[in-house]
Amino acid sequence: MSPQNEVQVTATIYHAVEGQTDSTPDLTATMFKIDLTNPIRHKIIAVSRDLEAIGFKMNQKVLVEGAGDLSGVWTIRDRMNKRFTKRIDFLVNTTRKGGKWENVKISLIN
Repeated sequence: MSPQNEVQVTATIYHAVEGQTDSTPDLTATMFKIDLTNPIRHKIIAVSRDLEAIGFKMNQKVLVEGAGDLSGVWTIRDRMNKRFTKRIDFLVNTTRKGGKWENVKISLIN
């Protein structure tokens, strides 16, 4: 597939806890060490694997639009389960419960 600079996705949230990650919730797919007391400070998103295939690669910065107070610049440092497509997950603190946005636009930042 050829790279794309912009795509519409569904966005959800996740927490750095076993059950929503793997047995090492303090590490992302890129082996980035998460501050478990305040994970949102890192501004990390996980992307579905189909997005990686079209150019949204690990450690790239993306602009997220249409996700309310989570809109802004985030860094891709994690990967979602293979069952998901056209989707991103925001890493947030466990105090935030729930969140889903449709038709969110993500764009690569050069």
